Amino acid sequence: MAEISVNTVYFEEPGKINTERTLHIALERARELMIEQIVIASTGGYTALAAVEVFKDYNPIIVTHSTGFNNPNEQEMPDETKKHLEDMGATVLTCLHSFGGLGRAVRKQFKTYELDDIVANTLRIMGEGMKVGCEITLMAADAGLINTEKDTISISGTGRGADTALVVKPANTQNFFDLKIKEILCKPRLD
Repeated sequence: MAEISVNTVYFEEPGKINTERTLHIALERARELMIEQIVIASTGGYTALAAVEVFKDYNPIIVTHSTGFNNPNEQEMPDETKKHLEDMGATVLTCLHSFGGLGRAVRKQFKTYELDDIVANTLRIMGEGMKVGCEITLMAADAGLINTEKDTISISGTGRGADTALVVKPANTQNFFDLKIKEILCKPRLD
């Protein structure tokens, strides 16, 4: 029986303080597995700007919050940050969240939960970054920015910054159950 041994790093606390370490853990595994698809969650640009430096030999896909996520017509990532990222070779994706959208509208209006909320909250039992890592991979696949037949490194976090990195077999949202978390490279240790 064959086996693969992969180190998983568990951070003592979640959040931004783990960003650099998370990015380097992900880069090392991407090189080992020759993974070319890198998907990174970034709200305002802090994580994205750090990531494009680390992944300078790649074309990372930066996934933002959807426009209007916090306030109508507002995009949290400044236009100048987006342009800078694109000038550095990144693709910036802003679109509807796979675990949000219409279900979120139903929750707000009728004070009830939809299937996407249940899936998102189930993934959160392993940490916010696990949920976000899956979601941004689905979003990038739905936008046609990654190939669902090739493994992807997904980088996300808790609040701000990055603290979670995964090796994922991507899928489109409509084929959600084909998505597979193949490896957990790092994540916060939950209390």
